[in-house]
Parts: sequence; C-alpha cells; structure tokens
Amino acid sequence: QVQLVESGGGLVQPGGSLRLSCAASGRTFSSYTMGWFRQAPGKEREFVARMSWNGGITAYADSVKGRFTISRDNAKNTVYLQMNSLKPEDTAVYYCAATVRPFPLDAGSFGSWGQGTQVTVSS
Repeated sequence: QVQLVESGGGLVQPGGSLRLSCAASGRTFSSYTMGWFRQAPGKEREFVARMSWNGGITAYADSVKGRFTISRDNAKNTVYLQMNSLKPEDTAVYYCAATVRPFPLDAGSFGSWGQGTQVTVSS
C-alpha cells in the first residue's frame, strides 16, 4: 500500500480559494488512481474528485464541478485539489485516497487513505 499525507487545509472566507496537496510514499504512485473525499460533521464521507494514473480521466461530484480541479504530478508523487469559489457547505475534513482500480465506484474501492486535513469556509 501507499502512504498518504495531506496538507493545505485551513480557514478561508466564502468565495476564497485553497489548494490541498497529498504526498504519497512509494515508487508505484504513478500506477494508482487517486481520489479526494470529504466528511462534514454528522455526515457520511462523500466523493469529491478522482483522477486516473496518467491524468487522462477525471471525475467530480456535481457539487464541486466547475469550482474544484484535481491534478497530479507523478514525478513528485503528489496529487492536488485546487478549490475555488469556496462555500460554507464545503467545510469538511478532506481525505486523499489511492486505489489500483482504474474505475473505482466508491470509497470502499480505495485501499489507502491519508489522515485528512480540515477545510473551514466561514466569514
């Protein structure tokens, strides 16, 4: 399995931006599908975005389409989540996840998880 460490969370005003990073250990990072999930207090963990091993295929939750962008740099073993036009409802702990499956359907398809980073959107 690959080890994942997220960073970049924090407090931001509505309409602001943040970029999350997820650094992965291991030499096979480029073979993993990478995903971002989030969990708000009292709610279930939900899918945010995912990207295939070569960046050719991406998917987003409807709630973040047009505002969030997932990207990866395989040379740096890092995946990013650029979040723009943030809303209070984006407040959650954001998790990075990895899977060897090319088309993961849900959180259960991901075998490796980071510890999460808190994102708070508030004025």
